[in-house]
Amino acid sequence: MSFHLHKFPLLSRSGVMERLIAEASEEGEEKCSICLPDIPGGAKTFELVAKFCYGVKLELTASNVVYLRCAAEHLEMTEEYGEGNLITKTETFLNQVVLRNWKDSLRALQTCDDIISYDDELNVTKRCIESLAMKASTDPNLSGWPIMEYGGPMQSPGGSVLWNGISTGARVKNTSSDWWYEDASTLSFPRYKRLIAVMESRGIRQEIIAGSLTFYAKKYLPGLNRCQGATDTNSSTCVAPVALEAPPSEEDQKLLLEEIDRLLPIQKGLVPTNFLFGLLQTALILRVSPSYISNFEKRIGMQLDQATLEDLLIPNFSCSMETLYNVDCVQQILEHFLAMDQITGGASPSLVDDGQITASPSLTPVTLVAKLIDGYLAEVASDVNLKLPKFQALAASVPDYARHLDDGLYRAVDIYLKSHPWLSESEKEQLCQLMDCQKLSLEACTHAAQNERLPLRIVVQILFFEQLQLRTSITGCLLVSDNLDGSRQSGLAGPTERGWASTARENQVLKVGMDNMRTRVSELEKECSNMKQEIERLGRVKSFTWGNVSKRFGFKLKSRMCSAQEGSISNQNTESRKNEKLKDRQGQHKKNST
Repeated sequence: MSFHLHKFPLLSRSGVMERLIAEASEEGEEKCSICLPDIPGGAKTFELVAKFCYGVKLELTASNVVYLRCAAEHLEMTEEYGEGNLITKTETFLNQVVLRNWKDSLRALQTCDDIISYDDELNVTKRCIESLAMKASTDPNLSGWPIMEYGGPMQSPGGSVLWNGISTGARVKNTSSDWWYEDASTLSFPRYKRLIAVMESRGIRQEIIAGSLTFYAKKYLPGLNRCQGATDTNSSTCVAPVALEAPPSEEDQKLLLEEIDRLLPIQKGLVPTNFLFGLLQTALILRVSPSYISNFEKRIGMQLDQATLEDLLIPNFSCSMETLYNVDCVQQILEHFLAMDQITGGASPSLVDDGQITASPSLTPVTLVAKLIDGYLAEVASDVNLKLPKFQALAASVPDYARHLDDGLYRAVDIYLKSHPWLSESEKEQLCQLMDCQKLSLEACTHAAQNERLPLRIVVQILFFEQLQLRTSITGCLLVSDNLDGSRQSGLAGPTERGWASTARENQVLKVGMDNMRTRVSELEKECSNMKQEIERLGRVKSFTWGNVSKRFGFKLKSRMCSAQEGSISNQNTESRKNEKLKDRQGQHKKNST
């Protein structure tokens, strides 16, 4: 762009213009042509400089002061060429107006990307960043200045807005510590990175830094919103980032993802777990360096106990597409968690045995993770492409002490057997060895005893341990009943009718419970008998005798059945004697009352 200007207003204010005009005038021409290709801000800024030289009142704003300050430095518009020259005016406006105001400091910093060559000399970027860091590190409820700029008006106790800005007892509304997230996200990443570094040096809390990085990443990584699906309610941010009209390129997203990994705090719990899973999925989609993927897996492993099943369902983005979900990634995350749990002294077997764990076992991190992995196994077990070794490796990675019951693991194994009917008997037995039959609940044992997909050997073992559980339950009920009888006799001297009726009802409930248990024991004995006959029938065909079965399973089923029948008869006799004692005590009680 060309400007037709007089010489004298320009050379009277600028040292550079004075020299250039003098050099051009040596040729003897009245008109001279000067080229200024490197002036900061371009033609628009030079037009403002020319107006200032002509004496036109210049309107300085946060959007043009940086360009004018650099242009004045470039043109050497110092006090030597006139009092109140452009360098002095722009410097004064910058220090007394712009740097004292959050919004103006932000606008001025956004214009600094075009004056990189003058940044080291003038320190405009540094001063703007320090101003922003100081304001963001200050409690807004103490200063009050961010509220006035955010459209949150000061209100009087009656609720009316003060039109003249003069406070007459009005109180400023409280503001959370994330009020600056949206504004900071408008900066280019190099400026934003410098802002975060200065704020950390000022001692701002790490959770605030993590919240700002989370907000920034969600705005410039579109894949995060698709991965998470919904807004994170656990995040400290109360405002969702505004989506960009033109998302960054894949290369820019990869670079941003790597920088986010470097800047995020490593402390556990500062970053939402589902956000970390979103970063991991985005990294897998963009195919970033394996080292960064490993870093995200380690971060997730540190707080895996805070994850949900939906978080673990990471789609498989590999070219082979062997499985629907990325099981290998979950395996790595679990290994990182277990390694960290050992370092921090989690609920290991020794600690549990020594009684050092005072909290409920079901609330320990390793127990929560075991339940989570069992749910994940049940979810991925229906995938026909999931190989048996991979399923076994993930299931076996959870330590035995982490599972108080194996019901969740049994459910996953059952789904896998149902989805993979082509497995051989040896493979089925190998898979079922992941379960501990003694750690199955009574409901799981009942289901497993009727499960045709389980190998015969496993069914027999489950029946045996279920019978042991029933015997233990019956024994416990009998002990409770004996204790009730003893307490009644010790307090027989002066019992009330109300207390007697209550104990009678309790005894009746126990009796019904024992009757149900006896019925279940009888059913199990019939099932064992039928199973024995079936095995004997198969033995006659395949020369497979019942004695070999007994040796294979390591116990004699017949003796167990007999002992069970004897126990049932003994329990019935004991119950009849208790009923006779109860009738005698009732008659004696009525006699004493009379």
